[in-house]
This record gives sequence, structure tokens and C-alpha cells, in this order.
Amino acid sequence: MSYVNLIIKRSISTSSIREGKRNFKKFSLHNKRGSRIFKQMQAENPDPEMPIDKRGVRDVGYTLNGTFYTVPEMIPELIVPDLKDFKLKPYVSYRAPEIYQEELTAQTLFDVVYAPKIKKDHTENKLSADGNPMEPSVQEKQTSEEAWNKAKMTGSELL
Repeated sequence: MSYVNLIIKRSISTSSIREGKRNFKKFSLHNKRGSRIFKQMQAENPDPEMPIDKRGVRDVGYTLNGTFYTVPEMIPELIVPDLKDFKLKPYVSYRAPEIYQEELTAQTLFDVVYAPKIKKDHTENKLSADGNPMEPSVQEKQTSEEAWNKAKMTGSELL
């Protein structure tokens, strides 16, 4: 008595044993089919049933009532510095000495930024009775919200 294998399997075979049948349904080919003329026609007259897959590319505008509006702020802008008189080489030599730098912690940051001012105020008796400075610096005048907003600005090294 012979048994028939009724288990359905999805597989791909590239050998001639299966008479050249290949299962390409599980390989998604986004926007790869069609000639250049077909793609131009598709861009000019979009079919709502056949969406265009942009594969991670962001739009530079928006569509309103079938009309596309370009927003200049959404266009990516590459800012490249002028390196005409730049004296450094664009690579680091393997012979360069190894530089070891300790991890920057809150304590070391405090010791570098605030500790000298506190010591100076203490030796010159410029502290009030409750320990606050009589002549606060710019950093000491900031509120926590102002400091947080300044840390979030472009160019700050907040991680």
C-alpha cells in the first residue's frame, strides 16, 4: 500500500528535477517590473490599486487634491565645508600614538567647570550666608529649563 504525501510545503528549487518550476512568490520585488516608459506613465497617471513603493525615500512635499506641493524645508541639504587651505591630511596614520582619555563623568565635569569658581568665591568671601554666590556666573543664572533647552540645541554634545 502506498501513501501519498499530502503535506503542502513552500520551497524553492533551482534544479532540473522539478522541471524548472521555481517559487518566486516569497521574494518581494518592489517596483522592479516594467520598463522605464511604464514607470514614467505610472508616475504621471498613478493607479490607486497599484501603490508605488518608495523604499525609505522621503517625500519633499505633500499632495493636496491631486496636486503635489514642494516644501523647500523638506529638501535635504548637504553642508560641505570649504577645505581649500586645510592643512591636515584626510587620514590618521597607523603610527599615530595611542591616546587614552578617561571617561567624562559628572564629577569630572563639575571639577572642571564649577569647582574653580566656588573655590574662588569662598577664598574671596563672595558667598552669602546660605552659600549662594553674590556674583553668579552665566551658568549659575540659568534655570533648569533654560539649561535643558540649551543642551538640546544643535551643536551641543548631549547624547
